[in-house]
Amino acid sequence: MLQQTQVKTVIPYFNKFISKYPNIKSISKASEGDILALWSGLGFYRRAQNIFKAKEVISNDFGNIFPNKFEEINSLPGVGKSTAGAIMAIAYNQSYPILDANVKRVVSRYSGISADSKSQLDKMLWLESAKLKPDSRIFEYTQGIMDLGATVCSAKNADCNICPLNKKCKSAFTIFKKEVAPSKSKQLKKEKMQFDLAFTAEKMLLIKRNEKRFWQSLWVPIEINNAIFIDHSKAKSIRKINLTHKLSHLELLINISLLEYEQPFDVKSNSEFCWINKKDIDNIGVPKPIKDILLTL
Repeated sequence: MLQQTQVKTVIPYFNKFISKYPNIKSISKASEGDILALWSGLGFYRRAQNIFKAKEVISNDFGNIFPNKFEEINSLPGVGKSTAGAIMAIAYNQSYPILDANVKRVVSRYSGISADSKSQLDKMLWLESAKLKPDSRIFEYTQGIMDLGATVCSAKNADCNICPLNKKCKSAFTIFKKEVAPSKSKQLKKEKMQFDLAFTAEKMLLIKRNEKRFWQSLWVPIEINNAIFIDHSKAKSIRKINLTHKLSHLELLINISLLEYEQPFDVKSNSEFCWINKKDIDNIGVPKPIKDILLTL
C-alpha cells in the first residue's frame, strides 16, 4: 500500500484491510472483487490485483503457507527483489539486502556512488547494499536504514547534523551545495470518458471494466463507446455531471449522464454487469470519482 502512496493516506486502508484479512487463511477465499472493494479510493489498483494473484499462488503452490525462501517470495506477483529481501530480513531475520527509494538514497550518499545510467546505478547500488548489510541483527539494520532515509537522509531536507553516519558518509554536509533545479509540473495526457449512469431509487447499473488499463476489474457506469445502448427517452429525469480526475500518468475528463428510472431493466451485453443496491456500494471495487457520485444518488 505504501508504494507511491503516503503513510497518512494508507493508515485507514491498512487498518481496515488487516482487520478483515489478518492472515493468509482469512484472505485465501477472498475474490478479486472483495480485495478491490477494500482498495477503492487508494488508487494504483494493480497492487490490489497482485495481492489477489499472490494469495492464489500461495494457496495453490505453497499449501496456503507464506513461503520462507527468497526465490519463492520473489516469484510472487507484485514482489520484487527489494520487497523479498525486506520480508526475509524483517519477517525471517535472514541477512538479505534491500533497495527501496529511501535505501538507494542513503547508500548512494554514504558510499558516494553515482553513474551515467539508471541501470548502471542500480547494479552498483545492489552490490554496495549487499556489501553493507550485516550478518547479524538484520532486522534492526533493515528497519533502521529505511527509517534513516525516510526521516533524516531525505531527498530535499537531509539533516547531516543528527545523522549517525555523518562521520563516515562521503556526502555528509556536502549535498546542500548542489543546486536543485526547480521541478517542472508534469503535463498529463488528457483522456475523455463519457458514461451513462442508470439508477433507480434503490439500485445503480454498473459494468465491470475489463480493459487492461486503469480501473481494470473495477465497477463503473456504462461507457458510451461500450456498444451498450440504454433508452434515454424512458428515463424520468436526466442531468449531466462533468468532472476532472488525475491519475499518476493521465488526466481524465469525465462526463456522466445521470439517468433515473422507475425500475431496473435488462441490457444486452457480453460484459459483466449488475444492478447494484446502493447499500452495497462499499462491498465492490469502484473508482473514487465514480463512488463519490454514486454516494450522492
